[in-house]
Amino acid sequence: MSVIAITRLPAPSLADCELSFVAREPIDIERARAQHAQYRCVLAKLGCDVRMLPMQSSMPDSVFVEDCAVVLDEIAVLTRPGAPSRRVESESIATALAEFRPLASIQSPGTLDGGDVLRIGRTLYVGASARSNAEGIAQLGALLGPHGYVVQSVATRECLHLKSAVTQIDDDAVLLQPAWVDRGVFSHLRVIEVDPDEEHAANVVRVNDQLLMPDGFPRTRQRLLDAGFSVTTVPMSELQKAEGAVSCCSLLFRDLSV
Repeated sequence: MSVIAITRLPAPSLADCELSFVAREPIDIERARAQHAQYRCVLAKLGCDVRMLPMQSSMPDSVFVEDCAVVLDEIAVLTRPGAPSRRVESESIATALAEFRPLASIQSPGTLDGGDVLRIGRTLYVGASARSNAEGIAQLGALLGPHGYVVQSVATRECLHLKSAVTQIDDDAVLLQPAWVDRGVFSHLRVIEVDPDEEHAANVVRVNDQLLMPDGFPRTRQRLLDAGFSVTTVPMSELQKAEGAVSCCSLLFRDLSV
């Protein structure tokens, strides 16, 4: 399967990013860019066609492109991020996606971050978080219902996004942090929990049946290896200081033209 990966280089203003659940620390921007380069390189090795959008120097969170859109085979929905400072990021995302999908968008007073949207089959689980409100979730359901998708709101706690707490690792399996989301929501699936000493380890990216995760969670990585998964790691320390992770640094979707 050919996969497009939309990315964007970290802005020099990254240290001024929005933060909700982590303490602010100094960020080495050159190291962040080097780590992002490694991330792009691994995506390419896993089979992605990596596209990089122009840097948005005055937009600290703009590297986290996933939050600006939800891309399915039938349609791309431009979100309305919950942090007002991030809403200006969407224009260039829309331009990039228009080449591949028809576009729709979430409207005020709805808010929605792409990091809150976890698709498993024809169901989209959406975190009812500080960034995604009930109106935004309802609008997403109305836009996607005609395409045969079901949208289900999921309560989160003590984390930024739903995909901070749970991500898909196989067609019928998830990696989950039980402190941040109720395991019962995903009881119909195989659930692997993160190691208790690695609370931020639930965010991974699945690319062509390979898993990509930050290199700072060796115990959770071992759980995945023991379960039979292939796992590649990348350094993400500087982007993690900005409350980022591997999923939020790219928009991944199938290239339907090939």
